[in-house]
Parts: sequence; structure tokens; C-alpha cells
Amino acid sequence: MLRDGVYHLDWYPLLNSLRIAGISTVIIFFVGIFAAYYIAKLPGVIKGVLDVVLTLPLVLPPTVVGFLLLRVLGPRRVIGAWFLSVFGVRLTMNWWSAIFATTVVIFPLMYRTARGAFESFDETLAYSGQSLGLSNSFIFWRIRIPCCRQGIMAGAVLAFARALGEYGATSMISGYTPGRTATVSTTVYQLWRTNNDALAFKWVLVNMAISFVVLLAVNMLEKRRRSYGSGKGGA
Repeated sequence: MLRDGVYHLDWYPLLNSLRIAGISTVIIFFVGIFAAYYIAKLPGVIKGVLDVVLTLPLVLPPTVVGFLLLRVLGPRRVIGAWFLSVFGVRLTMNWWSAIFATTVVIFPLMYRTARGAFESFDETLAYSGQSLGLSNSFIFWRIRIPCCRQGIMAGAVLAFARALGEYGATSMISGYTPGRTATVSTTVYQLWRTNNDALAFKWVLVNMAISFVVLLAVNMLEKRRRSYGSGKGGA
């Protein structure tokens, strides 16, 4: 933002990035946990196919993810056209359109992390609960989730950080409009494109500071999980 002849930080991109990352993380937190839990119980072939499909966004270029989303949600596509004609809602080029992109991109991180946490769970605890007459819901929420919480929380934090820095898919489905759809990543690109390196560097520092805090939190969670595992093994 230009004020008194000097460019100042407009905090909208950061606030927009935080709400997009927060909403998408909440969505994939629950969806990822339940997908990891129930897919692990499926037969081998079906589980393998679903695992590949759900993990595919992790290895696809973000621009490819954005292109595929546009093919589905664009105003001239089936779903996008239906929402536009029935509800008058355009599913692209809004700030919340980025939630579609970030949710797809970060879902594999939560899914694979939750799956790993569930695979390391000692099933004898669940069997003991069943022998005591506890319901599967009670065992899931009061035994399995608490035992796996460190790994699950680490996955959620990593997914949040990834959503905060997402650019490729977000820029394709939301575009860049200052004060409306701008995020930290798209703002850095636009500032660089207009040769405003000084302000772009300030946003880079902001993003690096947030990433540092997030990675520190992940390391603390991983350390607590290792300590918990060592204590349980010793016991």
C-alpha cells in the first residue's frame, strides 16, 4: 500500500492466508483422520488404489491441481455452472475459492500422517477395551485418538503451514485481487513482478517467521511423541 510516498505493508494478504489455511486445516483434520482410519480396514487392492488416489495431490504440481479444479468448478463447467445458475454463486475468483485448492493440496499430508500414527498404535489396547465391553466409538475417541494425538497434531500443523504457503493452485482458482483474494504467496509474486523487491522481501520475512514457528511446533510435537513412545516402551 502506497502511503506518503512510501510502500507500507497491507496486512490483508496475511489475514486472508491465515483464514484460508485455518479453514482448510479444520476440514482436512477430520476428513483425513476418518479416511486414514477406515481405509486402513479395507481389502489390500482397494486400499492400495484409494491410497494412491488420495496421495496423488502430494506429487502433482500445484498448477496441475489448480487446472483440474478449474475444469470442475469453473463457471462453464458442470458443477460451477450449476452453482452459478441455481444459487448465483461463482465458485472461482473469490477469497474462499482458495479453500478448495488448499484443501486438496494439504489433504495428503494429514492423511498420510494420521495413517502412520494409526499404524503405530498398539491394537492390544483396543482389544482390551473390547473385552471390557467398551464401544468402538469410545475406543476410537478415548483410547486410539489420545494415543495417536502427537502424530495427528504434527500432521495438522504441517498441513497448516503448507496451506499458508500455497501459491500455484491458489493463484489459478482465486487469482490476485488486492484486498479481496490476495494471499501472502500471490502478493510476493505480484510485488516481484512489479519490481517492488523491498516490500516483497518484507513479506518473505513474515512468511519465514511464521514457517519457523510452525516447524518449531512440529519439532516439539515430534519430541514429545518420541518421549511418550520411549516411556511406554520402558513401562
